Amino acid sequence: MMERVNFIIAIDGFSSCGKSTVAKAVAKKLQFVFIDSGAMYRAVTLYFLRHNIDLTDTAEINAALEQIHIDFIPRTDKVCILLNGEDVSEEIRTMQVSEKVSEVSALKEVRHALVKQQQDLGKRRDIVMDGRDIGTTVFPDADLKIFMTASPDVRARRRLTELLAKGESVSIEEIRQNLSHRDHLDSTREESPLRQAEDAIVIDNSDLTQDQQLEIVLSEYEKKKSGH
Repeated sequence: MMERVNFIIAIDGFSSCGKSTVAKAVAKKLQFVFIDSGAMYRAVTLYFLRHNIDLTDTAEINAALEQIHIDFIPRTDKVCILLNGEDVSEEIRTMQVSEKVSEVSALKEVRHALVKQQQDLGKRRDIVMDGRDIGTTVFPDADLKIFMTASPDVRARRRLTELLAKGESVSIEEIRQNLSHRDHLDSTREESPLRQAEDAIVIDNSDLTQDQQLEIVLSEYEKKKSGH
């Protein structure tokens, strides 16, 4: 087998821990490709919701997955996610999708389809990918693994701020319940559960600024690059 020459940074952790924010900043700083695996699961969830896919019907699920094509397109200020050519970057962040995404993500057929896509995206390019199972399942040989966490209250407040900025009317209690439910589903599912890789560096960012988090990850990157 030919030795991999590209550098892979895997950032895993709980919902609303700021994984994507840090991953984007790291990718921009290092000029790596940023891949938001969570957005891919959200895009599939959106497609399933739009087409009323029965989550207990394996044949229907597989047929739907064959119709789904996901792309990431860099824009000036952000990376947009395309679902079959349509920019769904905003729609996949709604509470409607949030309430279903962990259930859809737990489906074996969905995980197998997206893990293959993610691994294909990680070939030949330096990437930063964030998600739930990047350092354990998608890229167990990633060069640098980060596991991010934060207190439930901090995560709920961050999510509330994000949703209110988009004009969604939602209570902090609804968000707390949603995050707790998703944590349970993500951590207990049979297929690629959320767990910390043994060789991951843990960052509790409850009291850290985005710049501080970025500096920690860049420092760990430099250590790995220099062979320490």
